Amino acid sequence: MNRFLHFLPLFVLVFLVAILFSLLGKENNQLQSVLVEKNFPSFSLPSLDSQETLISEKSLKKLPALVNVWATWCIACRVEHPFLMELNNDSIIPIYGLNYKDSREKALRLLDAIGDPYEFSIFDSKGKLAIDLGVYGAPETFLIDKKGIIKIRHVGVLTPQIWNEKFSTFLNE
Repeated sequence: MNRFLHFLPLFVLVFLVAILFSLLGKENNQLQSVLVEKNFPSFSLPSLDSQETLISEKSLKKLPALVNVWATWCIACRVEHPFLMELNNDSIIPIYGLNYKDSREKALRLLDAIGDPYEFSIFDSKGKLAIDLGVYGAPETFLIDKKGIIKIRHVGVLTPQIWNEKFSTFLNE
């Protein structure tokens, strides 16, 4: 019994390391949102273009659509930006931006410099809508169906491969 107690900390450590590695092995872009298969949350926030222009869930008129969470401080957002521009240029699906915890001036300058793939961007400086969506970082992309239901949540950079595997199949249904 005494020998067992000497090895107990080692067994506990090995067990905890095994749990840690099993959690790290899961891809974070596969995490499901509790909002998948639920209505897009209600909100009222200013447009990125104008503090006076309020946008709500009723403003998302062209559906199905993507809602893309982005920020100027987000390096991964710049990586996915050319693909969003391609989707916009090909008129495949409307894209609405959700500018997350950012500076309005910096965001407008960035879109002016590298192009604006969005129908419009919602300015969420405090992250209120992002919290309601369960966002924990940028970029994240949500697919909203024609009834306003969230069908897909993708955490991370949206690439052509991910688009073809997850999103385009939904649009072809």
